[in-house]
Amino acid sequence: MRFATYTTAAETFYGVITDAGAIALSPEFPEWPTLREVIENKGLHTLAQTAQGRDVTHPLDQITYQIPVPRPEKIICVGVNFPNRNEEYKDGQDAPPNMSLFPRFARSFTGADRPLIRPPESPQLDYEGEIAIVIGKGGRRIPEADAYDHIAAITLCNEGTIRDWVRHAKFNVTQGKNWDSSGAIGPWLVPFTAPAQLDDVRITTKVNGELRQDDRTSRMLFPIRRQIAYISTFTTLVPGDIIVTGTPTGAGARFDPPKFLKPGDVIEVEGEGIGILRNTVEDEA
Repeated sequence: MRFATYTTAAETFYGVITDAGAIALSPEFPEWPTLREVIENKGLHTLAQTAQGRDVTHPLDQITYQIPVPRPEKIICVGVNFPNRNEEYKDGQDAPPNMSLFPRFARSFTGADRPLIRPPESPQLDYEGEIAIVIGKGGRRIPEADAYDHIAAITLCNEGTIRDWVRHAKFNVTQGKNWDSSGAIGPWLVPFTAPAQLDDVRITTKVNGELRQDDRTSRMLFPIRRQIAYISTFTTLVPGDIIVTGTPTGAGARFDPPKFLKPGDVIEVEGEGIGILRNTVEDEA
C-alpha cells in the first residue's frame, strides 16, 4: 500500500495510490483530518483495509502531491552519513564519533512531481537523495534494539540545499537548508513492516537521466537504529516526526566544476521498495 496526501481542484485528500489512480479515504475518517492523525492513531492498517475493493476516485493526472505528513512537529536531518561522503569534504578529518544533525521546516519541502524553487539570492541549488522515516510511536531514550518498533512508514526525500548559504556561519547549516520549496518529500508513505525495508536498501539520484548518487543503507556510518536512539536521547520523538537519514556521495557541489541545478532539470530519487520521487526545477517567480 502507498499512502499519499494530495490536492485536486480546491480540496485536499489523503488516500491510497494505485497504478490506476488515487482512492480518497479521508472523507471516511473525519476524526483523522490528516495522515499525521492517522499515524498517531496507528491507522494505516485500517486505511489499507478500507481501500480494498474501492474504485479510483481521482485519476493520477488530476492530483497534485503534497508532502505526505503535513505539519510534522519535527524534521531532523542527518548529515555526512556515508563513508565516501566524509572523504568528499577533503577537510582531512576522520568520520566523527557522533552524527551531525540539523532541522528543516515543513515549508522548505514540496511534494512529488512539483518544482524545486531556486531563489534569486543564489544559483547554487543542489540535490541530496535520501530515505526518510516517519515515527509512528513516540518515545524518549529509545534503545537501538527497539528503534524499528517506533517507525510507522518510510518515504523519500530530495534534501535540496542552497550551498553557499550553508557556509554563512561557522557552526550551522540551517540557513542553507530551509529555503521555501527547495526540497521535496514523497511521493507517498510505504508502511514499515520488516527490517529488510531499511537494512540494505539501494538509494540513487539521477539528474536528467544521469546517475549522480548510488549507495546502500548498509554502508551508513550511523545506521537508522542508532539515529533513532541518539536523537531520542535529547528530544522526545512523537508520531509524525520525520528523520531524513543521510545522502550518498555525488551531490552537485562535489563535482569540478560543480553541477548545480537549473530550471528545467529533472531529479529522480529512487529507493528500493519505496518508489521514485521526481521533481523539476523553476526559478522563484
